Amino acid sequence: MAETSSFDVVSTVDMQEMKNAVDQTLKEIGQRFDFKGSKSDLTLKEKDKILEVVSDDDYKLKAVLEILKAKCVKRGISLKSLDYGKIDEALGGTVRQNITIQSGIPTDKAKAIVKKIKEQKFKAQGQIQEDQVRVQSKSKDDLQSVIAFLKQEDFGIDLQFENFR
Repeated sequence: MAETSSFDVVSTVDMQEMKNAVDQTLKEIGQRFDFKGSKSDLTLKEKDKILEVVSDDDYKLKAVLEILKAKCVKRGISLKSLDYGKIDEALGGTVRQNITIQSGIPTDKAKAIVKKIKEQKFKAQGQIQEDQVRVQSKSKDDLQSVIAFLKQEDFGIDLQFENFR
């Protein structure tokens, strides 16, 4: 009987890299002339996987976000893994925006991934396991075809492929 091979489709962010991106953003904000005297700040809540951005107005908030995006890209963090909340008024005439950091594949996206694999008639099966999708097949070549296919598709989230065995 042939041994089955598998891999996991996951969506995670390295929190240490995110922390480094936030630190670099704060350093740049402190050095830039256009932020002199500004109340702009970033707070990373690692346990909740939330990034809180506070600034004087919408314009400065957008500038802080652009700096953050550049730092994330340099550190290898996909921008698809950041989910932006709405901009709220905060104390002292400032504005606040919460950014949720993607961890795990939501159920609806996982179902879409499994459905796409079935539609393509690969000789592989996908099954949802909590916040990831496991894909199994008897052939490693089929699994590599599935990975190549999933890389081409856009599910609106950042996907990584782990535990290929």
